[in-house]
Order: sequence, then C-alpha cells, then structure tokens
Amino acid sequence: AHSRRYVLCEVVSEDPRCRQCIEDRAVGLAVRDAIGRLHGDYGLACCSISFTVKYLNAYTGAVLLRCRKDSYRLLCSALPFVRQLESRNQRYPCAINTLHVGGTIRTCQKFLIQYNRRQLLRLLQNCTNEEERRCIQKSLLSCSLTEEQSQSGDEEDDDGME
Repeated sequence: AHSRRYVLCEVVSEDPRCRQCIEDRAVGLAVRDAIGRLHGDYGLACCSISFTVKYLNAYTGAVLLRCRKDSYRLLCSALPFVRQLESRNQRYPCAINTLHVGGTIRTCQKFLIQYNRRQLLRLLQNCTNEEERRCIQKSLLSCSLTEEQSQSGDEEDDDGME
C-alpha cells in the first residue's frame, strides 16, 4: 500500500452562494482542472491515483483531500490556482487555502479542531446578537471530522511528516 497524505484546506469565497457548491464533485473537478492547467496530463495522471475528497463541510468551507504521498506536492502547488467552483452551470469565484498536510486523518482532525476554535473566537467577537452567537457555536461543534471516518482503514500510514 502506498502511503498517503491528507491535505486539509478551506474554500474561501466572497460570494455567499458559493457555499451551495462546496460538494465532493465540484471541489474534485476544480482541483483536477487546476492540476491539469499547471502540470499537464502527466501531472494530472500522477495526482489522480487515489485522489479523493474525503470530507467537506459546506458551512465552514473545510475540505479534506487525500492523495498519494509522492504526489501531494503536485496537488498542493495546484490548489492556489483554483479560481472557481462550478455547480449546475453556475460558476462561483473562490480560492482554496491549504491549512495543514498530515499523514493521517487524525492529525488533520486535531488541526481542524484547533483551527475551528480560533475561528470561533474570531467569529464570536464579531457577533451582534445572541442568536447569531448560538448558530456559530452549533455549526462549529458539528464540524469536526467524525470518528467513524478515521476508522476506515486509512490509518496505517502514519509515517511521520517532514
């Protein structure tokens, strides 16, 4: 088994409608398109082996991508070139920021929980009312990577990140 890398990133967009197309297919296509533009067919072929969108949260924009260890640099280098997500023939401008690269889902999960806490504090400081505050807290509590996903046999490759 080839060891894998998990790339935790976030979709950022000024357009609130972008959130509705943060879905596996749209994100996968946008990433593949960027890899193809940057690295050509060969790069795309290298990256496509075992590339998959493992998890996403449309509310926070968090996305977890999985790829082979030997192609994660190709993948990461292409992410800044994602300019839009497309859904139902609508295009929404966006950017993808890489937050963390890990050898297991669990390390990414730990990072995401910390990251969300920081985001939560920032969002809560800007809250105008109690209702808004409750909504934000609820959404962030529900957005850690769920435990059963870490048990899916992807954990054997924790071979230390450089």
